[in-house]
Amino acid sequence: MSANVYNVSDLLIGKMYRSNSVTGEIISAEIHPQAIWYEGAEAYRVEIRKTNGGYTYRSLAVNK
Repeated sequence: MSANVYNVSDLLIGKMYRSNSVTGEIISAEIHPQAIWYEGAEAYRVEIRKTNGGYTYRSLAVNK
């Protein structure tokens, strides 16, 4: 028996991101390069293709 193995980055890519200031699709994700701490969670830096054009980056906390 084999299983598909995914990491958090794989699961974030392709998902829609919505906040008060940005709406768009996550096109890349990586563990955040700076020391950002969220209790019980990992920080990820995601690149977002905005629905109204352009790109931006946001930080996400992912609870494991």
